[in-house]
Amino acid sequence: MNAISTIYACKNNIINRRLAQVILVLSFVIMTALGAYVRIPLPFTPVPITLQTFFVILSGAILGKKLGSFSQAAYLFLGILGAPVFQGYGAGFLYLLGPTGGYLIGFILASFVVGSLIDRGKMLSHPRYYIMFAMSLGLLTVYACGIAWLIIGHKLIFTQAISLGFIPFIPGAFLKLILASWIYERVKSKANL
Repeated sequence: MNAISTIYACKNNIINRRLAQVILVLSFVIMTALGAYVRIPLPFTPVPITLQTFFVILSGAILGKKLGSFSQAAYLFLGILGAPVFQGYGAGFLYLLGPTGGYLIGFILASFVVGSLIDRGKMLSHPRYYIMFAMSLGLLTVYACGIAWLIIGHKLIFTQAISLGFIPFIPGAFLKLILASWIYERVKSKANL
């Protein structure tokens, strides 16, 4: 009887853990989509400021490299299928050919980078700085993909791509970085991540 109870408890724990993971992944898909609607268009660049990168780096930190990048891939797939989840209510595969397409692809890589680095740094004595470092590299991954696409897909020269696709976003990136690391630390302390 005791063995059956133990097996049943283990099965329930696995089911509960899987359900929690599904809910968290869906939550980050939704939050990234909602982050696209929080946008500030800049008159001098085709790339607006959005809240999406905040949720991208947070997804990697909280969900880890696999589920975090999966949440961003699911978000991208949802938009490609036609759901208006991209900034400006954009949708469809052709949207990826626009000026923000590289950033969107970068979301998947950035979440993976953040999750990978945080997994490696869990035993460090000063995790706060390491978390900020991991999230910084995640943000840089998004910007690197965005800049690369502006150069390759939109024929901008490197200096133009940097001035239109990176420099205007530095102040906001610092704010997102500080807030995301603070939220992650609060979630981590409560959820034992």
